[in-house]
Amino acid sequence: MKTNRKALAALSIFAAGSLALTACGGGSGDSGKSSSAGSESGAATSNAIITTNGNEPQNPIIPTNTTEVGGGKIADLIFAGLVSFDAKGAVQMDQAESITPNETSTLWTVKLKSGLKFTDGTPVTSDSFIKAWNYGADIANAQGASYFFDNIKGYSADEKKPVSEMEGLKKVSDTEFTVELINPEADFTKRLGYTAFVPLPEAAFKDIKAFGENPIGNGPYKFEKEGAWVHNEGVTLVKNADYQGSRTAKNGGVKITFYAEQSAAYADAQSDNLDVLDQVPDANFANYETDFPERSVNQAAAIFQSFTIPEYLEHFKPGKEGELRRKAISMAVDRDSIIKAVFNGTRTAAKDFTSPVIEGWNDKLEGADVLSFNAEQAKKLWAEADAISKYDGTFTIAYNTDGGHATWVEAATNSIAETLGIKAEGKAYPAFKQLLDDEDKDAMTGAFRSGWQADYPSMYNFLAPLYQTGAGSNYGRYASAEFDGLLKEGAAAKSVDEATGKFEDAQKVLLKDLPAIPLWYSNVNGVWSNKVQNVEFGWNSVPLYYNITKAE
Repeated sequence: MKTNRKALAALSIFAAGSLALTACGGGSGDSGKSSSAGSESGAATSNAIITTNGNEPQNPIIPTNTTEVGGGKIADLIFAGLVSFDAKGAVQMDQAESITPNETSTLWTVKLKSGLKFTDGTPVTSDSFIKAWNYGADIANAQGASYFFDNIKGYSADEKKPVSEMEGLKKVSDTEFTVELINPEADFTKRLGYTAFVPLPEAAFKDIKAFGENPIGNGPYKFEKEGAWVHNEGVTLVKNADYQGSRTAKNGGVKITFYAEQSAAYADAQSDNLDVLDQVPDANFANYETDFPERSVNQAAAIFQSFTIPEYLEHFKPGKEGELRRKAISMAVDRDSIIKAVFNGTRTAAKDFTSPVIEGWNDKLEGADVLSFNAEQAKKLWAEADAISKYDGTFTIAYNTDGGHATWVEAATNSIAETLGIKAEGKAYPAFKQLLDDEDKDAMTGAFRSGWQADYPSMYNFLAPLYQTGAGSNYGRYASAEFDGLLKEGAAAKSVDEATGKFEDAQKVLLKDLPAIPLWYSNVNGVWSNKVQNVEFGWNSVPLYYNITKAE
């Protein structure tokens, strides 16, 4: 992409910090697999604890209300659903023995493995799934992931008509149940891989909030003890010996530390005080592969990054002015220059709202030119919007400092300011939880960093959670009947090709409305210490913790 002088000026403010980012990093590690270097014996012990980084969860760990990465990392390790995914995103049976559709993919029969148990010793049965799903779907329970159940017969999103038991869930026996869908869904098995579809023990329903502080799961790990989650500090998980599934732990547990700054986590990894870091700080992109020879990863992942402009912001509300300003802002961001200077080429400029690793991805969607840097057109559109209503404020992008976003936010706001001739700057929050809380309360005074790390490998999963009307992660409060309808048609399609076409049409609506400004697709850039072996990062950028080995 052509770069002009103003774009370079927009980047100049952090030029001193990016001098170290101009050289290409060396080393290997593209496969995401480690060698046995650093371990004298190379042996692993069943009680060795793997240490890693994380974030303070926004809410108690209730699977149907855990829709962010901090809580999601914990939930994924202590709960197990019917299916899970291997490193490449292929479905594998976990708690299910089999999941079989009828000819129209509207009725699914689930058979569970025998002898499944929760960590409190109670059995995992059909009722464990049915009751958990009904709780999550019931709009009266205000669960963030309730919309994931929207295709099960009997689901209701009407707050005036809550449904406590969906008629589409039928128990056949303790180890068999059926799921009847409203519309056909050929890849329903993939949807079942999301954490919202895990089972819950009876103990959860006695006091669901207390349960979320000390959850009882059925996954490869469990809480070390009651109170293992120390808020704003971390949580220690230990191996669940009773787990029967596809993710049996090869180590003794996982200790997750909530770091306030990614730079501190990076330093701990360098000194072998942290075993696995799943996100390299911006400042280390040029040198992490040499800092961690044969112990780093740089591979494509199902991660999409953006910033969201809430629909309730003055000058950006639905209508002509808001549409013009959103397009102008998008065209004012010089993505390629930022990727080069800040990320050392470890990102790819976004061409849509999904990810290149997802089946059906298309980089030539109609309307995608709005995602290309075009200073002249951006100024023209902004002037047209000013003719409707003059803008004299400061455009801000909020971000959490515990996630390593400061540098790119500064670069993006500088690019916007230089191109449009307005004031633009970042707005820092000390923790991701605090940012999410303000988003949840519709208390944002400007745009905010956003994005998506896929729950399961499907285009639908990138679109529905963020932009469907009323969806749990739709913090921008976007609402479009046209988009919702196309999304529903895609989910009900009888073939992958048909579904892809509908999802592409849905994205064309997004490219016109721009509820979020797509920025780039992320590679996963992680590192690990000398103490661990068999480190592999999956399709969704998450390390396969259960496979990691470590000598004491």
